[in-house]
Amino acid sequence: MAANDTISDMLTRIRNACSVRHPTTQVPTTKMTRSIAKVLQEEGFIEGFEEVGVGVQKHLILSLKYKDKNRQPIINTLKRVSKPGLRVYSNCNDIPRVLGGIGIAIISTSKGIMTDREARKQKVGGEILCYVW
Repeated sequence: MAANDTISDMLTRIRNACSVRHPTTQVPTTKMTRSIAKVLQEEGFIEGFEEVGVGVQKHLILSLKYKDKNRQPIINTLKRVSKPGLRVYSNCNDIPRVLGGIGIAIISTSKGIMTDREARKQKVGGEILCYVW
């Protein structure tokens, strides 16, 4: 599968796996997907991730996180903001707060992939990749 938009592909795979309550999901490895997985793990949306495979066939296995015995997914919504057809950029003063600070925005900045909170703290803007809550 040759998806041009690896980020949308990753978000869709996570969304689908959460909706059927799979313990893990697999996404193709790129620098971008690895960075997003790292942010999701740091923010407590996923348990963790590991890289498997060799060469071109590398994949990230994301361990999804659920709460209580009903296994409600921690991730309620994953929303792609900046798309290949319409990029969305923001400076550090205009970075939106997701659900009044309950959720996070994942932003691609000149200092790497980070959350909206981190970007505000470091006073950097960038491309708003997605919202997670």
